[in-house]
Amino acid sequence: MILHINHLPSQGGHLAAQKDLAARASALLGALLALVEEGRIDSRLLPALRVHFDWIQYRANFREPVIARRATDAQGAPMTLAEIAVDLRQAEPGRFRDDLLGAVASMDDAAAGGEGRVHLDDFVPVRESVIWHFNRLFWQRVGDWEAATGRSFEQALPSGQSDANHAQAVADSVADFWTLLREIDKRGQLPAEIFALEIGVGSGTRAALWLDRFRALDDERSTGYYPRLRFLLGDYSMPTLDRAMLAVAGHRDAVSVIPMDALNPLKTLSFLRYKVLYIHLTNVYDNLPHDELVRRDGRLYLVEARAYLRATDAARIAGALGLRPEDLPRAVAKLLEAGADVFADRAQGVLFWREVWGALRLEERLRGLEGLAQVPLPPGLDASHLEDLLHEAPDDVRFHLSRGAAESFVNTIPLLHPRGYLQVQDIFVTSMGQYRQGFRGPGKLDGSVVSWVNGALLRAVGARAGYDVHFAPFRYRPGSRTSILYTTQRD
Repeated sequence: MILHINHLPSQGGHLAAQKDLAARASALLGALLALVEEGRIDSRLLPALRVHFDWIQYRANFREPVIARRATDAQGAPMTLAEIAVDLRQAEPGRFRDDLLGAVASMDDAAAGGEGRVHLDDFVPVRESVIWHFNRLFWQRVGDWEAATGRSFEQALPSGQSDANHAQAVADSVADFWTLLREIDKRGQLPAEIFALEIGVGSGTRAALWLDRFRALDDERSTGYYPRLRFLLGDYSMPTLDRAMLAVAGHRDAVSVIPMDALNPLKTLSFLRYKVLYIHLTNVYDNLPHDELVRRDGRLYLVEARAYLRATDAARIAGALGLRPEDLPRAVAKLLEAGADVFADRAQGVLFWREVWGALRLEERLRGLEGLAQVPLPPGLDASHLEDLLHEAPDDVRFHLSRGAAESFVNTIPLLHPRGYLQVQDIFVTSMGQYRQGFRGPGKLDGSVVSWVNGALLRAVGARAGYDVHFAPFRYRPGSRTSILYTTQRD
């Protein structure tokens, strides 16, 4: 049996919280060893059993306090590897023994914990999980969610606001862009139309701040760039674009809204290939589908997930609608297809949506891969790049294949002018070793999914596309976990 402590002491917060975390870990380990001594854990499991102690920073997430993961081959037959994962934040000391016993018992259950649960999908790679359908529904119907909760999605963020809207950060971003324009202008190479693009516009607050500052700086320095500016707002949600357009109403002559999928901006904006001087995204990559890989004893496994509701939650939610628990998968499918409008009472439909999302959990299993050729690599990455990533990674590691982020990246940079640059504010893992320092998602925000982005992977993707990818800390808010990715074109 191998024990992994997958968190840093500082993640427990203050000293008292750190001591409580250490006490929980000690008590859990004691309970686990007691089960071993009592023979309650099959001795045949012990040589290949991994026990992971996590501390999940997201108060809302998809994990039970204690879960079991079995490894299977491509046909679903059990393999030797088995794991128990404990969230030290959720786990209750009075239930340590029972929860561990339940996890161990589920390892012998071919259904992997299927009893007492209502499943909403089958085991699939994480990128195909139903959680992403909920994520898309949220952004398409964000107004319905906000009306029901009485607060905006930005107010629901852990800090109560978005780092995108920090006034000084926006001012510095504008200053950098103006400096670039000035340099190009001095060489007589500035285009007649100056294209800038923001993907994933949120409330439109950042765009408004950016445009206000750019116009003010242009007026102050009499450079005449603002009248030539063509600022594009891109998002797949029309309600979001409508809201953003209201926020930038004072710049209507400079702004256009473009419905687009962040995964493939080039498909919509192919007419702007090599023309956009500045592209910005904030908290978009962390909201895009990803896969997860696990390396154990030199072998790779793909994480597969299956969404479910606990039986007690299913009974409560179904009862409020006059349904049976077994009717919930069909009701959820209708919700994800058409939104709350499928219910006779729309307000009840939104409540159903919120209740299901709050109760949604994920089971996990590890599907063994025969080699790198079976890894579902994102666009822009081949086996040699994955080998490089694994070379710099710890021997035992679980990490994101940030497929959505990589796909968006490779479909965005062709839009860049030869002197243009991409700037992304998000939560990045900038080295593979950081995956041993704590849980990196997925977690739940108010109605959407959030996961850290594998910046090391994007660096490899960028190199192949002819760009160096850099990361700088977001220095404008103490304690912020945000980093700023920016590109420079290779010579």
